[in-house]
Amino acid sequence: MDTTVEAFADSGEKLSATAADELKAAQDRYLRLAAEFENYKKRAQKDQADYTKYANERLLKDMLAVLDNLQRALQHAHQPGGTKGLVQGIELTGKQYAETLSRFGVKEIPSVGLPFDPAVHQAVAMVEAKKGQEPNTITAEHEKGYYLYDRVLRPAMVTVATSNKAAEDQEG
Repeated sequence: MDTTVEAFADSGEKLSATAADELKAAQDRYLRLAAEFENYKKRAQKDQADYTKYANERLLKDMLAVLDNLQRALQHAHQPGGTKGLVQGIELTGKQYAETLSRFGVKEIPSVGLPFDPAVHQAVAMVEAKKGQEPNTITAEHEKGYYLYDRVLRPAMVTVATSNKAAEDQEG
């Protein structure tokens, strides 16, 4: 007899054979359900781990094509007179790389000639504004910035034009 059935029987009450069988069947269903739930949790954890492990598979496959083109460009460069082909190969590979990133939601942050925006630009230098140039305008980009969909993946590293007064305050 099962432990629950025994505990009920030990309480001094009589349990009919039908009730005891029903109780035993219910307890068996409960144990099976609990075991199935534990198996489900383990499967879900394994699926989550696999998803995390292989989430970048499509991106990496596309990046392998870029690597192949870089290797082809280098092979071509080692041939006599291959420097022109090397430059063309690198340009095409750079274009392919940008297209691959774009397919995965990466896009450039515009900067040169625009007003400085600290949310997407990081000022690394300040220069005096030239005649006709607005203060707080980006004059040069040292490193491109990128969005990943609507988030800043990396801010653009830029040089910002300042007014004469701001430049004097910074020096003094």
